[in-house]
Amino acid sequence: MASTDLLIPAALLEDVVNRIFLATGCSQTEARRIATHLLGANLAGHDSHGVVRVPRYVEWQEEGFVLAGQQASIISDGGAFVLLDGHYGFGQTVAKQATDLAIERALANGSCIMGLRNAGHIGRVGDYAEMAIAAGLISVHFVNVAGSVLVAPFGGTERRFSTAPFCVGVPLPEGPVLLDFATSFVAEGKVLVASNGGKALPEGALIEPDGRLSSDPHTLYGPYESVGPRNPSLGAGAIRAFGEHKGSGLAMMCELLAGALTGGGTSGPVGARGRITNGMFSMFFSPQHFGDLATFHATAREYVAWVKGCAPASADMPVLVPGEPEAARRADRLKNGVPLPAETWANIAATAHRLNVTVPNQL
Repeated sequence: MASTDLLIPAALLEDVVNRIFLATGCSQTEARRIATHLLGANLAGHDSHGVVRVPRYVEWQEEGFVLAGQQASIISDGGAFVLLDGHYGFGQTVAKQATDLAIERALANGSCIMGLRNAGHIGRVGDYAEMAIAAGLISVHFVNVAGSVLVAPFGGTERRFSTAPFCVGVPLPEGPVLLDFATSFVAEGKVLVASNGGKALPEGALIEPDGRLSSDPHTLYGPYESVGPRNPSLGAGAIRAFGEHKGSGLAMMCELLAGALTGGGTSGPVGARGRITNGMFSMFFSPQHFGDLATFHATAREYVAWVKGCAPASADMPVLVPGEPEAARRADRLKNGVPLPAETWANIAATAHRLNVTVPNQL
């Protein structure tokens, strides 16, 4: 937590965000879902996909790029596979609808392959893996952003990929293993957080057109005021892929599966496309249907314990498995409050005031 961060009680933050989206015309169910999802990202420590997104979501809704009250519809249905269209609805709404359907199918049949296209920003992908985990299902998710180019491929300086998240969730009796990351060096939201006075970017996370590495958010956004919108189309540089050629290759697979295969479109080539949308290609399957559940649990339990038992490189930093840092942050932030940079809170408050939504003057 930076010294300039505010600590905001989780319930207060969720209430403010909920009332903002009620004011934009969302139903009570949808506004609460958006608020709960965004807060959930902050609680897990994924601040890039949390409430920092509120002003941008409101702008997209006002511009007609994302629509309230949408219902995902089935395009093709083979029982164990289903393709849906989100009709540009809020991602938190239509991706949940698609995931609910896929979970229902996987519980009945043992597995389900689900594709979703034309969804608004679906937020933290781990949320949908957690839905599957709660149902006892393993899930794998490839996500892309159609019409959005932010990331340079390995060896290049020009934008070609979206941030293309990848996620896997595995339910286990002692606690789930949940892997969730963008294939870019950092998520675009982390650049957004840094531009709003939050955690600084790692060295070399961005790249300038001449090949120089950068950690300055202006590389992505161009000039901007301390409080106000951020537009990545105004910057000349790009985010780098993580892991050199490995992240670059995985990003391409996210584009091909979540974008090309679902029919929602890939990150580029960039043309006259009016909306930027998420596509998601997901696989859900039941370990109980797949084989011997008791053997799976015993083998996984033994392996996780063996990995965690590795001698740590630093005595005060034990080896963790994916999902454990998020669980620890969630417990801490529910107890002590959600840290937000003052600029982030100012942006949310400015959006609220414009919509005649009251926010506390003092925290």
